[in-house]
Amino acid sequence: AAKGILTARGGMTSHAAVVARGMGRPCVAGAGELRIDYRTGEMTVRNQTVKAGDTITIDGAAGEVMLGEVATIEPVLSGDFETLMTWADEFRTLGIRTNAETVDEVTTALRFGAEGIGLSRTEHMFFDADRIIAMREMIVAEDEAGRRHALEKILPMQRDDFAAIFRLMKSLPVTIRLLDPPLHEFLPKGEAEIADVAAAAGVSEERVRRRALRLEESNPMLGHRGCRLAITYPEICEMQARAIFEAAVLVTKETGATVIPEVMVPLIATKKELDILKAVIDRVAGEVGAEQGLAPEYLVGTMIELPRAALRAGDIAETAEFFSFGTNDLTQTTFGISRDDAASFLPDYERAGILEGDPFVSIDPDGVGELVKLGVERGRATRAGMKMGICGEHGGDPRSVAFCHNAGLDYVSCSPYRVPIARLAAAQAAIAADKG
Repeated sequence: AAKGILTARGGMTSHAAVVARGMGRPCVAGAGELRIDYRTGEMTVRNQTVKAGDTITIDGAAGEVMLGEVATIEPVLSGDFETLMTWADEFRTLGIRTNAETVDEVTTALRFGAEGIGLSRTEHMFFDADRIIAMREMIVAEDEAGRRHALEKILPMQRDDFAAIFRLMKSLPVTIRLLDPPLHEFLPKGEAEIADVAAAAGVSEERVRRRALRLEESNPMLGHRGCRLAITYPEICEMQARAIFEAAVLVTKETGATVIPEVMVPLIATKKELDILKAVIDRVAGEVGAEQGLAPEYLVGTMIELPRAALRAGDIAETAEFFSFGTNDLTQTTFGISRDDAASFLPDYERAGILEGDPFVSIDPDGVGELVKLGVERGRATRAGMKMGICGEHGGDPRSVAFCHNAGLDYVSCSPYRVPIARLAAAQAAIAADKG
């Protein structure tokens, strides 16, 4: 619903800013001088007060916020732009994919020249008001029967979303990350949301309230998320695999295009986790093939976003058929820094010369980058020619794109609106490497 986003907390690499960038919404995150009063519906900065209903203008690129409505012009992609992009494509060797999960995002990315989807975050498909209740119902269910009841509602939603994406992408690669919801983003908040979930699940509001309280975590980003959720509740993995494969078979039959989804398991730390979940995915693929009379083609890989996974990449590559480096979380877990909270002290670190820049903006080549290189080397030592890319926000940063080129990755994936930046940066990196 938001036309623009302004926050007092966080920073330009906070989750809110990343999601806003993918949506094409202007965002200024971490305007520290703002004082927001929810009770009165007012915010103040210095001697200026802005009330609910007032108009402000947000320039997400410059990080500026202006009082009132400032005249804007719609950007136009000129012929010169296409010419420049054509030159860039002649030189670059890195593939350019996009992070997208809606039809609008995919359409935008294709218009900007994306060659595939490197990250489709399936949990982002449930933020719509008519869907989030089913998602919350699944999360707060107390037993497998309750989860499966909710998953039956979610399955057709996911299948329709995947089919729409496959139709647009045709035979281009599509990497779909299985559910990775930090639970705090989905738990019902407030009495109205608790009442909605209780009504959908057919249970008392008090039961939902108790369950939500039990699910609260002290550190959700390091909590029960990613593959850990699927290990505990394999029926979630089953539902998503079925939705992916039914959609792939449907679109293959409709269009004749060969749809080969890349199923990505998030937050893997051990080979055993991937072994268990790949067995579930393979079983469901077999079931769908038998039911539909057409065996789906697919790859199963993982997101390397934990230091342990990068170090054990050789073992994990025995099971994984591709790697995608999730550099947002890999940076957080390598530095032990939260990207949502780092804006309060990172400028001091830059001024003191401890860090050259924000490691969430440009990849840290000495620490995070070293783990990426180790992951590439050890993974390909096990599985020669293994396809690898990155899907963190670094995929749209020119310095990080140059690092990826030199590290031997096959592609970078970034937000739709950063695809042209990545195409140009990849060309510049190739030319710089040729010059030695």
